[in-house]
Amino acid sequence: MQRFFLLSVLFLSFQAAHAASLERFQSYLRTTQSARGDFEQKVYDKAGKLVQDSRGSFAFLRPNRFRWTYVKPPQVIVGDGERVWIHDADLNQVTVRRLVRVLGSTPAALLAGASDIQNAFEMKELGEKDGLEWLEAKPREKEAGFERIRLGLSTGGVEAMELADHFGQTTVLRFFNVVRNPQLDASTFRFSPPKGSDVLGD
Repeated sequence: MQRFFLLSVLFLSFQAAHAASLERFQSYLRTTQSARGDFEQKVYDKAGKLVQDSRGSFAFLRPNRFRWTYVKPPQVIVGDGERVWIHDADLNQVTVRRLVRVLGSTPAALLAGASDIQNAFEMKELGEKDGLEWLEAKPREKEAGFERIRLGLSTGGVEAMELADHFGQTTVLRFFNVVRNPQLDASTFRFSPPKGSDVLGD
Protein backbone atom coordinates (compact mmCIF):
# COMPACT_ATOMS: atom_id res chain seq x y z
CA MET A 1 0.00 0.00 0.00
CA GLN A 2 3.04 2.29 0.16
CA ARG A 3 2.54 3.23 -3.46
CA PHE A 4 -1.06 4.15 -2.81
CA PHE A 5 0.11 6.65 -0.21
CA LEU A 6 2.17 8.30 -2.93
CA LEU A 7 -0.92 8.98 -4.98
CA SER A 8 -1.13 12.35 -3.38
CA VAL A 9 1.42 13.51 -5.91
CA LEU A 10 -1.28 13.38 -8.57
CA PHE A 11 -2.89 16.40 -6.98
CA LEU A 12 0.35 18.32 -6.53
CA SER A 13 0.63 19.89 -9.96
CA PHE A 14 1.58 23.25 -11.47
CA GLN A 15 0.27 26.61 -10.40
CA ALA A 16 1.62 30.09 -11.18
CA ALA A 17 1.80 32.13 -7.99
CA HIS A 18 4.48 34.21 -6.29
CA ALA A 19 3.65 33.32 -2.69
CA ALA A 20 4.80 31.29 0.28
CA SER A 21 4.55 27.51 0.07
CA LEU A 22 1.31 27.19 2.07
CA GLU A 23 -0.39 29.91 0.01
CA ARG A 24 0.73 28.22 -3.20
CA PHE A 25 -0.69 24.91 -2.06
CA GLN A 26 -3.99 26.45 -1.01
CA SER A 27 -4.21 28.24 -4.34
CA TYR A 28 -3.57 24.94 -6.08
CA LEU A 29 -6.48 23.30 -4.26
CA ARG A 30 -8.78 26.10 -5.37
CA THR A 31 -7.77 26.19 -9.01
CA THR A 32 -6.58 22.74 -10.13
CA GLN A 33 -9.30 20.31 -11.21
CA SER A 34 -7.21 17.92 -13.29
CA ALA A 35 -3.64 17.20 -14.36
CA ARG A 36 -1.44 14.69 -16.13
CA GLY A 37 2.31 14.22 -16.28
CA ASP A 38 5.28 11.96 -15.65
CA PHE A 39 7.31 11.17 -12.55
CA GLU A 40 10.56 9.64 -11.37
CA GLN A 41 10.64 7.91 -8.00
CA LYS A 42 13.58 6.83 -5.85
CA VAL A 43 13.36 5.02 -2.51
CA TYR A 44 16.22 5.16 0.01
CA ASP A 45 16.65 3.05 3.14
CA LYS A 46 17.46 4.53 6.55
CA ALA A 47 21.18 4.38 5.71
CA GLY A 48 20.62 6.47 2.59
CA LYS A 49 21.14 3.57 0.16
CA LEU A 50 19.04 3.55 -3.02
CA VAL A 51 16.78 0.48 -2.90
CA GLN A 52 14.25 1.25 -5.65
CA ASP A 53 14.29 3.35 -8.80
CA SER A 54 11.15 3.62 -10.94
CA ARG A 55 9.22 5.94 -13.19
CA GLY A 56 5.82 6.29 -14.75
CA SER A 57 2.91 8.57 -15.49
CA PHE A 58 -0.15 9.92 -13.70
CA ALA A 59 -3.47 11.64 -14.27
CA PHE A 60 -6.14 12.90 -11.91
CA LEU A 61 -9.58 14.44 -12.03
CA ARG A 62 -11.04 15.85 -8.83
CA PRO A 63 -12.74 14.66 -6.79
CA ASN A 64 -11.17 11.30 -6.01
CA ARG A 65 -10.37 10.05 -9.51
CA PHE A 66 -6.80 9.22 -10.42
CA ARG A 67 -4.56 6.86 -12.35
CA TRP A 68 -0.97 6.15 -11.33
CA THR A 69 1.07 3.90 -13.66
CA TYR A 70 4.50 2.43 -12.92
CA VAL A 71 6.51 1.24 -15.92
CA LYS A 72 8.83 -1.14 -14.03
CA PRO A 73 7.87 -3.12 -12.11
CA PRO A 74 4.49 -2.83 -13.87
CA GLN A 75 1.73 -1.66 -11.56
CA VAL A 76 -1.42 0.44 -11.99
CA ILE A 77 -3.35 2.25 -9.25
CA VAL A 78 -6.78 3.61 -10.14
CA GLY A 79 -9.23 5.60 -8.03
CA ASP A 80 -12.71 5.63 -9.58
CA GLY A 81 -14.32 7.92 -7.01
CA GLU A 82 -15.54 5.10 -4.76
CA ARG A 83 -12.80 2.48 -4.74
CA VAL A 84 -9.05 2.24 -5.20
CA TRP A 85 -7.80 -0.56 -7.46
CA ILE A 86 -4.16 -1.71 -7.33
CA HIS A 87 -3.08 -4.10 -10.09
CA ASP A 88 0.26 -5.88 -9.82
CA ALA A 89 0.87 -7.20 -13.33
CA ASP A 90 3.72 -9.55 -12.36
CA LEU A 91 1.51 -11.32 -9.81
CA ASN A 92 -1.70 -10.83 -11.83
CA GLN A 93 -3.24 -9.72 -8.55
CA VAL A 94 -5.72 -6.92 -7.87
CA THR A 95 -6.30 -5.33 -4.47
CA VAL A 96 -9.41 -3.18 -4.05
CA ARG A 97 -10.41 -0.98 -1.12
CA ARG A 98 -13.17 1.51 -0.53
CA LEU A 99 -11.85 5.03 -0.92
CA VAL A 100 -13.33 6.23 2.36
CA ARG A 101 -11.23 3.63 4.20
CA VAL A 102 -7.94 4.93 2.87
CA LEU A 103 -8.54 8.66 3.18
CA GLY A 104 -7.91 10.66 6.33
CA SER A 105 -4.46 11.61 7.56
CA THR A 106 -2.70 10.15 4.53
CA PRO A 107 -1.20 11.68 1.40
CA ALA A 108 -4.41 10.55 -0.29
CA ALA A 109 -6.23 13.20 1.73
CA LEU A 110 -4.06 15.79 0.00
CA LEU A 111 -4.94 14.11 -3.27
CA ALA A 112 -8.65 14.38 -2.58
CA GLY A 113 -8.38 18.09 -1.91
CA ALA A 114 -10.48 17.76 1.23
CA SER A 115 -11.73 21.00 2.73
CA ASP A 116 -10.51 19.97 6.18
CA ILE A 117 -6.90 19.25 5.19
CA GLN A 118 -5.52 21.40 7.99
CA ASN A 119 -7.62 19.38 10.47
CA ALA A 120 -5.98 16.16 9.25
CA PHE A 121 -2.45 17.52 8.91
CA GLU A 122 -0.12 19.85 10.73
CA MET A 123 1.15 22.15 7.99
CA LYS A 124 4.46 23.93 8.40
CA GLU A 125 6.48 26.13 6.06
CA LEU A 126 10.14 25.12 5.98
CA GLY A 127 11.57 27.98 3.94
CA GLU A 128 13.71 27.91 0.80
CA LYS A 129 16.23 25.23 -0.13
CA ASP A 130 17.77 24.35 -3.50
CA GLY A 131 15.66 27.00 -5.21
CA LEU A 132 12.33 25.62 -3.94
CA GLU A 133 9.92 26.67 -1.19
CA TRP A 134 9.26 23.69 1.09
CA LEU A 135 6.07 22.78 2.93
CA GLU A 136 5.77 19.96 5.46
CA ALA A 137 2.59 18.02 6.21
CA LYS A 138 2.48 15.77 9.28
CA PRO A 139 -0.58 13.56 9.89
CA ARG A 140 -2.45 14.16 13.11
CA GLU A 141 -3.56 10.52 13.26
CA LYS A 142 -1.02 8.30 15.00
CA GLU A 143 -1.89 5.31 12.79
CA ALA A 144 -1.09 7.02 9.50
CA GLY A 145 1.31 5.04 7.32
CA PHE A 146 4.02 7.70 7.24
CA GLU A 147 5.65 10.33 9.44
CA ARG A 148 5.67 13.33 7.11
CA ILE A 149 5.51 14.61 3.56
CA ARG A 150 7.65 17.48 2.34
CA LEU A 151 6.63 19.33 -0.81
CA GLY A 152 9.06 21.40 -2.86
CA LEU A 153 7.30 24.20 -4.73
CA SER A 154 8.51 26.67 -7.33
CA THR A 155 6.59 29.54 -8.86
CA GLY A 156 5.44 27.01 -11.47
CA GLY A 157 4.10 24.48 -8.97
CA VAL A 158 5.24 21.36 -7.13
CA GLU A 159 8.54 20.04 -8.47
CA ALA A 160 9.46 17.56 -5.74
CA MET A 161 8.00 15.46 -2.96
CA GLU A 162 9.71 13.61 -0.12
CA LEU A 163 7.85 11.04 1.98
CA ALA A 164 9.34 9.57 5.17
CA ASP A 165 7.75 6.39 6.55
CA HIS A 166 7.92 4.75 9.99
CA PHE A 167 10.60 2.29 8.82
CA GLY A 168 13.20 4.95 8.09
CA GLN A 169 12.70 4.84 4.32
CA THR A 170 12.48 8.03 2.29
CA THR A 171 10.72 8.21 -1.07
CA VAL A 172 11.75 11.06 -3.34
CA LEU A 173 9.70 12.05 -6.40
CA ARG A 174 10.38 14.49 -9.22
CA PHE A 175 7.69 15.62 -11.67
CA PHE A 176 7.95 16.70 -15.29
CA ASN A 177 5.86 17.19 -18.45
CA VAL A 178 2.97 18.27 -16.22
CA VAL A 179 -0.16 19.64 -17.92
CA ARG A 180 -2.59 21.41 -15.61
CA ASN A 181 -6.39 21.24 -16.11
CA PRO A 182 -6.42 19.15 -19.32
CA GLN A 183 -9.55 17.47 -20.66
CA LEU A 184 -9.39 13.84 -19.52
CA ASP A 185 -11.53 10.97 -20.73
CA ALA A 186 -13.68 9.40 -18.00
CA SER A 187 -12.49 5.93 -19.06
CA THR A 188 -9.04 6.81 -17.70
CA PHE A 189 -10.45 6.38 -14.21
CA ARG A 190 -12.30 3.11 -14.70
CA PHE A 191 -10.75 -0.27 -13.97
CA SER A 192 -11.83 -3.84 -14.67
CA PRO A 193 -9.74 -6.69 -13.22
CA PRO A 194 -7.98 -8.67 -15.97
CA LYS A 195 -9.39 -12.10 -16.71
CA GLY A 196 -7.91 -14.71 -14.41
CA SER A 197 -6.52 -12.25 -11.88
CA ASP A 198 -6.87 -12.77 -8.14
CA VAL A 199 -9.00 -10.01 -6.59
CA LEU A 200 -8.51 -9.25 -2.90
CA GLY A 201 -10.17 -6.73 -0.60
CA ASP A 202 -13.51 -4.94 -0.40
